Amino acid sequence: MHPDEYALMDRAEAGMWWYRALHARLCDALIGIPGRVLDAGCGTGGFLAALGHRRPDLMRFGVEWNPGAAARARQKSGAAIARGSVNALPFADNSFDAAVAADVLCHAAVDPQAALPELKRVLRPGGRLVVNMPAYRWLLSAHDRHVQNVRRLTAADTAALLRQAGFARVRARYWNGLLLPLMLVQRKILAPSAAVSDVAPFPPWLDAMFHGITEVERRLPLPLPAGGSVLAVAEKP
Repeated sequence: MHPDEYALMDRAEAGMWWYRALHARLCDALIGIPGRVLDAGCGTGGFLAALGHRRPDLMRFGVEWNPGAAARARQKSGAAIARGSVNALPFADNSFDAAVAADVLCHAAVDPQAALPELKRVLRPGGRLVVNMPAYRWLLSAHDRHVQNVRRLTAADTAALLRQAGFARVRARYWNGLLLPLMLVQRKILAPSAAVSDVAPFPPWLDAMFHGITEVERRLPLPLPAGGSVLAVAEKP
């Protein structure tokens, strides 16, 4: 991403409603996992910091290509951060009990056909992969251009991608569905050519309302049939 986007992420990810909602779901997906967890494409370290607060029992590792973001992630999270690419991970085979790739496989610089085999390689047998992807190609917008997203996938397409890479027990579901209509209006009608991404501080009342809506959805007994993001969980055979 552009350095300005890393700076926006660094400032926003501890408090902005969307990051908090994402981090909660990633932590939920890691319930029952012991040992070593890799955040592949960790950015400025917000998820690793959140994971450290929620799961101090885990050994946390990250990998990030941008040197400034990697340094910030190390400082922010206290995790072990390596500089490298998710297309060629700088770790040995069978190194991790779980790996997370949150809004990473969508990036222009990432090749899923290279990155997914690498993620599979560094997981131990039975290890868990957690992937978050932006949903629906028709939702590509100015926001995606600013953060260099070139892929938005359906839940079915995300699951198929993981199965093709050799992962088993694949489950993919949409989330951020209750706010999907607002996302559509914002990105396609109100700001189709915005000069900045959607990563920004929100008024506290609006941020609290949006986060509350995501928490209501998180507690629903069944997944919604649509959403702005896809969360997938899979296992290395």
